[in-house]
Amino acid sequence: MIDAAFDSQRKAFQQNPNPSARERRANIDVVCHILSEHTDKIAHAISNDFGHRSQTETRLMEIFPTLSNGQHARKYVARWMRTERVRTGTWFRPGRSYIVKQPLGVVGIVAPWNYPINLSIGPLIAALAAGNRAMVKLSEFTPRTSELLDRLFGERLNRDLVTFVQGGAAEAKAMCAKPFDHLLFTGSTAVGHSVMTAAAANLTPVTLELGGKSPVIIAPGYSIDHAARRVMLGKCLNAGQTCIAPDYVLLPRAEVAAFRDAAIKAVAQYYPRGMGSDDYTSIVNDHHFNRLRDWVLEAQAHGARIDRIGADKPDARKFAPVLVSDAPLNIRVMQEEVFGPILTLVAYDSLQGALRFIAERPRPLAMYYFDRSVKRTRSVLEQSIAGGVTVNDTMLHFAQDALPFGGVGTSGMGSYHGVHGFNTFTKMKGVYHQSRVNGAHLLNPPFGRTIERLLRLLTP
Repeated sequence: MIDAAFDSQRKAFQQNPNPSARERRANIDVVCHILSEHTDKIAHAISNDFGHRSQTETRLMEIFPTLSNGQHARKYVARWMRTERVRTGTWFRPGRSYIVKQPLGVVGIVAPWNYPINLSIGPLIAALAAGNRAMVKLSEFTPRTSELLDRLFGERLNRDLVTFVQGGAAEAKAMCAKPFDHLLFTGSTAVGHSVMTAAAANLTPVTLELGGKSPVIIAPGYSIDHAARRVMLGKCLNAGQTCIAPDYVLLPRAEVAAFRDAAIKAVAQYYPRGMGSDDYTSIVNDHHFNRLRDWVLEAQAHGARIDRIGADKPDARKFAPVLVSDAPLNIRVMQEEVFGPILTLVAYDSLQGALRFIAERPRPLAMYYFDRSVKRTRSVLEQSIAGGVTVNDTMLHFAQDALPFGGVGTSGMGSYHGVHGFNTFTKMKGVYHQSRVNGAHLLNPPFGRTIERLLRLLTP
């Protein structure tokens, strides 16, 4: 099926290698209509795949930002497509230089289970805006959502334009081995290595959106209550199963206890019925539920302080938020991306010490900084490296259509969203157009005194 779908899309692209702005907008419109018209079905399928996820949370975290992304692309795609004039070197005038923006062809999108709509349809919109055809593979952990999207899109769009690939790890591996014109993968760093290796066999360019441990820094003097509320919201949405969720908090040593109290209070306000709340999401499967439980037990066994905010509901895979303090650095919760509602608190004695703590570790996909000092904020942004940053809140940089979203180092490479997604899936073809009247013949062999004089004149 994968081979046939790929060949079909490749042939279809050859027949229409540069769709007009009108065609691209029409395709984006269909995608947005599918999401709008079938929001309830999609939210229900995702909830069934997870065990439970609030339909409101799905609309907030997946449907709304994806539709916003689509509207943004639709509005600007004609502008993005325009041929771009660029400066021509003085000695090559009156020739002219410009950049022609062409679709790449057939692209592959491999999406994870945690946000199956946002992280599959978002890149798909970028690929369609750029005039490409796309094969999309969702995780085997969200089979109902994948099957639903396959049916809904198959009813409205030709499969030689958009194809959803069903199956598990074997199908994902087979798909990544195809000679796509670009491959975008969102998932873990470990799997990212395998994806890049498979793509390298075909010299397929890749965009890797991976993960890592996204830190929070709370500057001295910032409101602990406000920071705790925003951090815990970012941590509890989707039960922390978010690649840019806050992973650990660096805060002044004297404020650790106050943050702990404020965090517990915030979670109680967000989920007054505890883990029985319909607004709180289940852990996607037993494996990840047990992993989180084991990590907490390991931290406790190594002398860390554990504060559970509520009680687990194992029968519903509801894992209560946990604060971990005074943890040794060599345990898993301090070494690996948590991907769940466990938040570690790390005390610092100076802001520079906090920045060194981050710099000594792999570069994160996201960083969050809380401070009212503009000067100090600018300094921190200059000194730190992360895929993206939200200041005085969490995760909201992801929702900005004009900002590039992507990792750095082990948290990924490349970016998308808005024009940045369009550029990722577009060939920027440089063109020099020679003028009818020109002096190029002066550079022809056989070389002599004339070209020597020209070289002395031309050489900076």
